[in-house]
Amino acid sequence: MTGRRLIRAAAALAALCLAVTASPATATPAPGGGDRPHHGDWSMWQQNPWGWRHNAAERKITTGNVGGLELKWAFAYPKAAGAPRSQAAVVGDTVYFGSPEGKMYARDAATGAAKWEFDLNTVGQGGWPPQVQDGPAVARGKVLFGDSRGYFYAVDQRTGKLVWSRRLDDKLAALVTSSPVVLDRKVFVGVSSGENIMGKDHECCQFRGHLNGLDIDSGKQLWRFYTTPPPVADGTWPNGKTRYAPSGAGVWSSPAVDPITRTVYVGTGQNYTGSAGHYDSVLAINADTGRPRWTRKMTDVDTWRIECSLPTPQDREYCPNFPDGTALDFDLGAAPNLFRAGRRALVGIGQKNGVYHVLDARTGEIVWQRSLSKPQPGGGLTGVQWGSSYDGKRLYVATYMASPGTLFALDPATGHLLWETPNPADGCTTGGASQFPQLCRPGHSTAVSTTPGLVWVGSTDGKVRAYSAETGQVLWSYDTIQDVVGVNGLTGRGGQVAGTGGPVISHGMVYTQSGAGFFPYPSPHGAVFLAFGLR
Repeated sequence: MTGRRLIRAAAALAALCLAVTASPATATPAPGGGDRPHHGDWSMWQQNPWGWRHNAAERKITTGNVGGLELKWAFAYPKAAGAPRSQAAVVGDTVYFGSPEGKMYARDAATGAAKWEFDLNTVGQGGWPPQVQDGPAVARGKVLFGDSRGYFYAVDQRTGKLVWSRRLDDKLAALVTSSPVVLDRKVFVGVSSGENIMGKDHECCQFRGHLNGLDIDSGKQLWRFYTTPPPVADGTWPNGKTRYAPSGAGVWSSPAVDPITRTVYVGTGQNYTGSAGHYDSVLAINADTGRPRWTRKMTDVDTWRIECSLPTPQDREYCPNFPDGTALDFDLGAAPNLFRAGRRALVGIGQKNGVYHVLDARTGEIVWQRSLSKPQPGGGLTGVQWGSSYDGKRLYVATYMASPGTLFALDPATGHLLWETPNPADGCTTGGASQFPQLCRPGHSTAVSTTPGLVWVGSTDGKVRAYSAETGQVLWSYDTIQDVVGVNGLTGRGGQVAGTGGPVISHGMVYTQSGAGFFPYPSPHGAVFLAFGLR
């Protein structure tokens, strides 16, 4: 063997060893083509394929200078547009975010200057106006995202021109809140639905949740995994409308993927009707075939529609599981985290019943569980909503309206509580929220994000905060319930910090949406996208 061949063989052996030994705790995502990602980017909802929501390369903002963060620029939405929900993605000098008015924007990350915008109304005809409710992923020269009509898009990262689009589901009220994750030339995204909140006059329900594998270059569907069997007519509702079952089990949030085992992990929601399928479950799906490696159901029975939360006996006749107490709404709508404890690969995920579950990533066996809030049947709003973070040392999990919602740091190997910090008691008595004491609730409406030494989370009290990762002490806070003039010339005002995502921290900047619609604060203006940097 020649010297050159020997060097090549050694390199190949080293690469093979890396592939065998790499793990969620040590491996690094490989960049795609097109505009290649930069060190310190936040190019997808989960930040990396393993769902850490942690930017290890962010070194400009530290525990020592985080108090110097200030608003650098804002983008204001028209008041009629509604509530924003799209978490930003940052690649190089560009930030990408979707709007409730049906546009995807590319703006200069430092100044907010316009680069391009893509109008979703140019795709499809009829139906209600589209909204972007997920966070984009930027990979292989494309910006990938979905909308409130069940469409999924790939637009050119440089120009904003449409590359391809595909309607993932044409059922009534199907929508994409799941943010995509990319592995090689495949993109994985879930589909959920609002069919169970359409009221008693609707023949509820025929939607089946599903996870999809798509070709990133063409949009071709490579596989689909349905979470329930096909619904069939199953009697009638009290008003004579046909009842269909089983249905539901939507995929609400972003998956995580292990590039080594090529496994996609994701959580599912509750049934809308019937009691069948992979509802309230953790799924481990083969990334290449779409076949399940294992599934683990975390709730025995959970069948819920909006009437289950209404007060009158007449309404509850449309909630078949109300009498036996299994109308829970205990989705696994939060995104999973993949990590290691010793030699064991684990998957962790929060549930709306307030429990954070950790399972063996290979088998689905439960390793440990930690209850972080008291469950609330019929709404599930006290628990973990959108996602948690892992920084290589600790898990950070936040609860929503748990009186108060609380931020926790947990030992990833055991679930041992390291520290906990309730939503600050003055959150509803200071800033813009103090004007609306009857509306303000102390809780965490966003997913948790981390950077070295810092934990970031937004609140229903309108504040976005940075905490010490070591102690849980609040180190920085900004009140979003105040008027700001956007770089687009409109005046906006925040409110509840927007869920379905969380703060994005990249290249010394912090980005967040504010003005969520679940608990809207009165305002003469539209909601806002905010960008912060150091003084």
